[in-house]
Amino acid sequence: MLAALAALLLASVLLSLRFGSQNYSLAQLIAALRGGDTSDPVWRILVHVRLPRTLAGLAAGGALATAGALIQSVLNNAMASPNVIGVNAGAGFFAMLAVTLAPGAAGVLPAASFLGALCTALFIYALAARAGLSRTTLILAGIAVSSILTAGVNAITLLYPDDVIGATGFMLGGFSGVTIASVGNAAWYMAAGLLLALFLAADLNVLQLGEESALSLGLHLGRTRFLAILAAALLAGAAVSFAGLLGFVGLLVPHMVRRLVGNDNRWLLPACVLLGGAFVLLCDVLARVLFAPFELPVGIVMSLLGGPFFLILLLRHKRSRVYD
Repeated sequence: MLAALAALLLASVLLSLRFGSQNYSLAQLIAALRGGDTSDPVWRILVHVRLPRTLAGLAAGGALATAGALIQSVLNNAMASPNVIGVNAGAGFFAMLAVTLAPGAAGVLPAASFLGALCTALFIYALAARAGLSRTTLILAGIAVSSILTAGVNAITLLYPDDVIGATGFMLGGFSGVTIASVGNAAWYMAAGLLLALFLAADLNVLQLGEESALSLGLHLGRTRFLAILAAALLAGAAVSFAGLLGFVGLLVPHMVRRLVGNDNRWLLPACVLLGGAFVLLCDVLARVLFAPFELPVGIVMSLLGGPFFLILLLRHKRSRVYD
């Protein structure tokens, strides 16, 4: 299954490099790369537009999907994801603050996004730890926190319009104008988050047995949960720093992966990386070609797909009460 997902990811990469407002065959792309003529429009589009965009979609999709799987494991809630409980909004709010307070500072955007994601995730986790707080109420609390932080982002956009040029694209989520440098600045955070997530995979499996069983097996619950939240914040914050507030990746992909490989996090997390990257790239290709040469932000396509999926989860919750 992992091999099949890797093949799907490779096909998604090729489609992302080939299709856009102008379509090029693979032979044209290979010829442009071999020629190395910087004045060739095919070479310029491939190197300066398509390649950075493909790398960004690959990285953001894998990071957000893995962050979603981690948050669902820690909160033991299938409806939780970085955008639903406000982690993405927290990262976006701190990123906007960084842009206005330290414009042009190198490397500050991923660090601020990570800090915002971590603070929001810890706050939501503190709510989850309170006695008598059901998982449904937790989701509602996360939506409320997300609304507050989104209002903060909108306020910054209105008060400092010159400092946050392109804020609309950031709010919708997308890869228009992304550069390899912006992805590279966030790559260290994503790599650290992914390694930490893989290191915790076995402990997260034990955590799924329930608190009493996990404690009897010697698992340190507080440390495991904090480290998982830290990994999710690293991944989600880094992705938001260059991709904006992409929604529903962390909700849809883990559910699809569980149907393919099961609940074992040793397989679930790597599969989320592969399918998350492929899912975002395919959505981005769709956003580029639907109304070509006009381009939709990929966040719109994801919201159109994710909104109905979230409603289906809510209806299942109402029927079975499995999340209470």
